[in-house]
Amino acid sequence: MKADYHINLFFSAEDAGYIADVPDLKSCSAFGATPEKALAEVLVAKQAWLAVAKKHKKPIPLPKYRPAIYAVA
Repeated sequence: MKADYHINLFFSAEDAGYIADVPDLKSCSAFGATPEKALAEVLVAKQAWLAVAKKHKKPIPLPKYRPAIYAVA
């Protein structure tokens, strides 16, 4: 089974670039000058996060995060 983790992507005026993060994977985020670069970088970070967790036999969370826009009222 392949886990599909949600990725948040937003512009940071403070950093003058784009931030991408994976909420289900603690501290898994990346920066890019463009949205495409931030997304590419966070995909690399996600693979590294999962590889390190597996190597050290740490629990890997199932994808659970969904933005409020998808919440059922």
